[in-house]
Amino acid sequence: MLVSKKLAAFVVLMAATLLFTACPSQTSIGKINANPDRYRGKEIGIAGRVTDSYGAMGVGAYEIDDGTGRIWVATKQGVPSRGSRVGAKGYLHNGFSFNGRSYGTVVEETDRRSR
Repeated sequence: MLVSKKLAAFVVLMAATLLFTACPSQTSIGKINANPDRYRGKEIGIAGRVTDSYGAMGVGAYEIDDGTGRIWVATKQGVPSRGSRVGAKGYLHNGFSFNGRSYGTVVEETDRRSR
């Protein structure tokens, strides 16, 4: 009986740890593009299909389309191939705004998962 209580306490502790870990939840690219200031400098998670990529010597950029919009991701981990499905997390940076429209919004990648 004591072992099962310890096991239950351990499971609850691990579940709470996973729940409160500072992992970013997936955000739609459409929401990011609609209000980039809300996400600027914050860690975000995105997922979609790679539509374009450019890289050399392990660095580069690739564009992700999640069906709601497209965004460029800058990476130091090499670029995924076009057509591949990826999930990326990183920090959002944007260049400048003109006439209510943001130009140069990019995600600085910190981690990536491929399927």
